[in-house]
Amino acid sequence: MAPQSLPTFSPPAADVLRVRYAGRLPVSLEDLDGPVHGQVGIPLHVAWSGLRTYDLDQPRQRMSLYRTVLAEGQHDDLVSLLNRDLLISQWPTLRTLVSRHIRKVWEDAFPDLAHRTSTAA
Repeated sequence: MAPQSLPTFSPPAADVLRVRYAGRLPVSLEDLDGPVHGQVGIPLHVAWSGLRTYDLDQPRQRMSLYRTVLAEGQHDDLVSLLNRDLLISQWPTLRTLVSRHIRKVWEDAFPDLAHRTSTAA
């Protein structure tokens, strides 16, 4: 009789995604020092197709930029492209546009975002 191999377990995909996004987070929301107005170009590794320049003075473009950077940006992209005040003010809507994994990681790390959501409702 051949020896039975032990089952191998891999972490659920949700856990892998949370770790992926958590590793990119800034230490503090204060680290988010991106622009507030004007045109912003994003690197190719963040947006490899479609729109790559956004106008922060256009609410839909600003929301699209934040959604893209939250999903695809690395740590340095987050701190240089996102602005703390804009993120906080947009979070009640933005949180509905990003994946639940991104939302959970950001709200767990920064309770002010989750609190902002509950007071906006």
